[in-house]
Amino acid sequence: MNYLMTLLHELDSTLALGLDPHLGVLAYFLLALMVAVEGPVATLLGAAAASAGWMDPVLVFISAVGGDLTADSLWYTLGYAGKLEWIERIGRKLGVKLETLLGLEAGLQEHAARILFLAKLTVSFMIPTLIATGLARVRWRRWFPALFAGEIIWTGSLVLIGYFATRAIKQFQSGLQYAVLGLALLFILAMFWMGRNFLRKHLKGNEPGQ
Repeated sequence: MNYLMTLLHELDSTLALGLDPHLGVLAYFLLALMVAVEGPVATLLGAAAASAGWMDPVLVFISAVGGDLTADSLWYTLGYAGKLEWIERIGRKLGVKLETLLGLEAGLQEHAARILFLAKLTVSFMIPTLIATGLARVRWRRWFPALFAGEIIWTGSLVLIGYFATRAIKQFQSGLQYAVLGLALLFILAMFWMGRNFLRKHLKGNEPGQ
């Protein structure tokens, strides 16, 4: 915890290395790229930069949404365009099991919107779910609106947490700093736990042979 607090207190110097405010519009493209690669961590950094006055919070939100949805679309395209044997080889490098993909694929035909919404909202099995959606050839209009809704809620929550937690940590005494940071972490962990439990139950009920 002390290490995390030290990082947050030294945020200005850290951000100077990656999100230079003098870059202007380019800073938001850089943020979108970082979000596509790193996900929530980059979103929180962008929100912290906005809290420090370096970036516009609305543009941070738009950039984070754009970067995340771009990455999601690429994972879906990988599943849609790839053959099962090829995806299995790629999956080994990514830590994605073929059994997981097949289990998700079985339920996506009927519950694609619900599964993708919860996967996005909780960042649970996100990559295998998107690949399985492509494998199942689920059309964009059936799953993208739900994914987009989940993205708005999830990224919006991260931006709000990063923005206000950074501001609170700068203003309050050490006891309240720990409380603010602890509540933010508890919120994220609770979202992870609920989503993973739901998707694990769904996977067990859709394993091949059941």
